[in-house]
Amino acid sequence: MDKETKRAAIQMAYASSIGISMVVAIFGCLFLGVWLDRKLGTGPYLTLIFLLMGIVAGFRNMVLLIKRSLKDKQPVTTGVASEANRKRPPPKKA
Repeated sequence: MDKETKRAAIQMAYASSIGISMVVAIFGCLFLGVWLDRKLGTGPYLTLIFLLMGIVAGFRNMVLLIKRSLKDKQPVTTGVASEANRKRPPPKKA
């Protein structure tokens, strides 16, 4: 596997793990809050607290994963403006 293919695979893995980490954090905390409310009989209070903690943790994970994936300064694809066939023709004079 060449260097660019490996870098592209790593960036795709980071991108796919963002959604997974967000869902796991939110639903994990939600289920923990529901379970604790049933065990302790505290009503919806712990569910709401743990749901908010899960949302915060999910967004924190998302930010950390994005920062980690952006450490690589060179993007995999080059800009469209660098292609020779994408140059605009000069404007017509009236």
